[in-house]
Amino acid sequence: FRVEKAGIVDDGMGKVSFCEEQMAENVKAFVDAINKAKASGAKGTYLKGAAISSTMGVGVKLDIAALVG
Repeated sequence: FRVEKAGIVDDGMGKVSFCEEQMAENVKAFVDAINKAKASGAKGTYLKGAAISSTMGVGVKLDIAALVG
């Protein structure tokens, strides 16, 4: 994944041919990787929001509690 200066993280999650289960598995693995990359000294809420979209499409917000928990 790639982190921008403002703290925004970009990553490719899958392809159009992926089924819903494959996309969900990729999103969960991505969130786990982000949480593992968290610096030990980081305090407070680390993951504040998440959205998924196609390359030029409208973003759909994801439920953070369901992703982290």
